[in-house]
Amino acid sequence: MSMRGAAIGLLIFLLLGTATRAPAEVTPEQVREAIQRGVNYLKSQQGAARGGWRERPTQPGGVSALCTLALLESGERPDSPAVERALAYLRGLGEPSATYAAALQIMAFCAAEPKKDLLLIRRNVEFLTSTQIAGGPAEGSWTYGRTGPKVSGDNSNSQFALLGLYEAEQVGIEIDDRVWQRAAEYWRRCQHESGAWSYDGAGLQRATGSMTCAGIAAMVIASGQVHEGDSQVVGQSIECCGPQQDQMPIELGIQWLASQFSVQNNPGTGSSSALFYYLYGLERVGRLTGRRFIGRHDWYREGARMLVRQQDQLTGFWRGQGLGEDDELVATSLALLFLAKGRRPVVMAKLKHGEGNDWDHHRSGVHHLTLDVQRRWQQKLSWQTIDVRAASLEDLLETPVLFLSGSEPLNFTADQKANLRGYINQGGFIFAEASCGSQAFDQSFRELMQELFPDSTLRLLPAEHPIWFAEREVDPQHLPPLFGVDACCRTSIVYCPQDLSCRWELDRGPRTTDYPAAVQQEIDAFMAIGANVLAYATNRQLKDKLTRPRILVADASDQPPARGTLVVPNLLHGGGSEDAANALPNLLRVVEAEVDLRLSTDAHQIAPSDPRLFEYPIIFLHGRRDFRWSVPERNALAMYLRRGGFLFGNSICASPEFSDAFRREIRAAVPEAQFVRVPPDHPLLRRDYGGKDLPTVTLRDPQLRAAGDPLKARLTRIRPMLEAVEIDGRIAVVFSPYDISCAMENHASLDCKGYLTEDAAALGTNILLFALQQ
Repeated sequence: MSMRGAAIGLLIFLLLGTATRAPAEVTPEQVREAIQRGVNYLKSQQGAARGGWRERPTQPGGVSALCTLALLESGERPDSPAVERALAYLRGLGEPSATYAAALQIMAFCAAEPKKDLLLIRRNVEFLTSTQIAGGPAEGSWTYGRTGPKVSGDNSNSQFALLGLYEAEQVGIEIDDRVWQRAAEYWRRCQHESGAWSYDGAGLQRATGSMTCAGIAAMVIASGQVHEGDSQVVGQSIECCGPQQDQMPIELGIQWLASQFSVQNNPGTGSSSALFYYLYGLERVGRLTGRRFIGRHDWYREGARMLVRQQDQLTGFWRGQGLGEDDELVATSLALLFLAKGRRPVVMAKLKHGEGNDWDHHRSGVHHLTLDVQRRWQQKLSWQTIDVRAASLEDLLETPVLFLSGSEPLNFTADQKANLRGYINQGGFIFAEASCGSQAFDQSFRELMQELFPDSTLRLLPAEHPIWFAEREVDPQHLPPLFGVDACCRTSIVYCPQDLSCRWELDRGPRTTDYPAAVQQEIDAFMAIGANVLAYATNRQLKDKLTRPRILVADASDQPPARGTLVVPNLLHGGGSEDAANALPNLLRVVEAEVDLRLSTDAHQIAPSDPRLFEYPIIFLHGRRDFRWSVPERNALAMYLRRGGFLFGNSICASPEFSDAFRREIRAAVPEAQFVRVPPDHPLLRRDYGGKDLPTVTLRDPQLRAAGDPLKARLTRIRPMLEAVEIDGRIAVVFSPYDISCAMENHASLDCKGYLTEDAAALGTNILLFALQQ
């Protein structure tokens, strides 16, 4: 039987049976659709004449500001007709007179066009700072509006006042430190012994989930604005690893919240009263503290699932119970704020390891870096903390970058090391620092890298590496040494033996500082390094928060595959055939899942001169460097192709050296070989063989950069660039000069020219199905 006939028979055998897939609990698509329905509902209720929504008499502009904020956070642009009319309405309201409304207007203006509305933001800030209670037992709190000498504050108004002031400070409005100091002391005083908070400042009422969320967020915001942090500027120098401020009130609040956790009720109330208000606060706690879990609960996934189910499917609104949430405008806006703000993509995660806080000497560093990158990318981002002791490989893969810090020697278990290795092999990125200038950490980190990646040395990254300019160039006088480990298709680990997060913590964003010029320059340089690493590691492309990572593992196996299993081996050569080792197994897993073929996803290698070559109907080849086969190897490959074999090749990161070598070696083996571009209407690019119609695909194309410019890659829709070689009227070779392999490893970087993962998988699937059936 010919190799072609054997392949067709094998295909029929492999197609037997259909796998059953369990549906996901809540998907990114469901959340996006729910958000869009909610947005459409708010737009449908907007006043046609004035641009606002129906208001509450005691809070003029409050509901309209809340609706406007919900629209903006849900993705509506400031120049959209609905938001333009809403902003015009808010701008025309006049002087503020109520706390909720003043704070919400600040948040809406800051989320839209803060430069344009800076005077209005400042006006409302002055109102809030002037109405903070300045004496007595309620000192540091707010109530509904202007106060007399004996007025008591409440924790709901106080929370919103702080939220408004915090957003104002993020756009450059200076807030008197005494405002933050009084607020921090107030919230500390009114915390219950249990760790929770109630509505009243005296702590006499019952504690609730909504008010505990308010207390936690208020403590994070107020204490963060007052305390210097764990690093400080002393004279003309920076001192790192200082004594850490007590955060026990925050931890106690989170512990109470974890013990009472629910997304069906407002904890402590025994009912769903103020449920949407509570969820809006829960989102804020999770985001500000960098927690994916509250206790054992994935707060966003659980809350999103509940909200998707409870939304009115016809009109798109949500409705709650009591405290204003029976008003669909209020409930819908709060639900949208939870869904939209809570799904902000994670750009990095701190890795918690060891005992105590050695993993987190500078607790605000990652938060400040995230804010800086958020401003530069003009994209709302979040960060998280992952505990290596409890994390699975899937948990690690929830974040594109793991930040590993410490001053003591690392002491990971064998399972934890395996997860870290798997994380890198599955497309993750480790960004590490030796905190406090620790030699002990430095030595243990180098030993760990040698153990996990014995074939890749920790090398000093040269000045031409993109890590130095991916986002912005680093001032040469402030260049700390950076080391990297090249794993798979890129540098996947970056390590600094100096303290980076110490400088990040000192960054104040748009706020003015009195730092000496040299100190500010040093901070700016270290912030640039952090931004460069994140840009390089993520391509500035982040996955949806609800997307479950797909773990694809390639394990070399000495066991023969089961009967009827298709094996596609990787063809060996000297030009990097073993780079991107997971690319082919990952592609085969995708094919297996898409069309239910029975495939071996273990790693199989074969040399051109191996007699077993003729047992395989399809072979795979990729690389990134020049190579040459011997004459016997060329002859063996020529015989394989002439007897009906099929070769699928691609150039890692579109390497011109490898592409030239591939074409040269095929022509040397088969002198009559001609590489011809596959036309767009060819069956290989259509559904004819069970794949997908691929008239166009997305190509990542790194752009030339001028000095000082960030590294960018343009995404362009193109016709698939595939070259084919026919032998005896049959396509025997298909070659992609653009990268498929790194895309299949989730490792494609800004300087890697090739297809996006989805298109790379579709092209690979079409090619393999075509090879089996042509």
